[in-house]
Amino acid sequence: MTYVLQAVIAGEQVLRAAVRDLPAARLATLGQGLALMPLTDALCDAVASGRGRGARGFRWLPDGFDVAVAGWSAAGPVAYVEAEYFGGAGEQRAAAWDGGTLVLGPLHVEEGQPFPATGSPISQALRRLGVVASADGDEFSAVGLGRHRRSAAWIA
Repeated sequence: MTYVLQAVIAGEQVLRAAVRDLPAARLATLGQGLALMPLTDALCDAVASGRGRGARGFRWLPDGFDVAVAGWSAAGPVAYVEAEYFGGAGEQRAAAWDGGTLVLGPLHVEEGQPFPATGSPISQALRRLGVVASADGDEFSAVGLGRHRRSAAWIA
């Protein structure tokens, strides 16, 4: 089974304010008061500098997009996350900003490496956003990030 995610995650009000003037942005509601904004080509074109991808060591984060995320975090913590899995094997990347400053990461766990005791990169970023894990799962599960298998499905 394939799982692919490239998205910005923050409190719903923080993201709604951030994208007010970005018609290309689409939001999906997550649990615990968060929203997810999948990276789409149109959104990247509207926000990024257009120089390429790979900002801050991420695979898909466009150059300049991290500057926008940092700016949005003036209103509250914001995370950028990437995950790619096929048949249970894959990797995760995540970072979080708050008050305009990078406060977590970028974190990266490569294919075949175990997650650290502190949790997966995405779970650590979600924790910085205030997510509380359930007794039988992690932060990733607590907000429902397993609901869709591809980034585009969040806005379908």
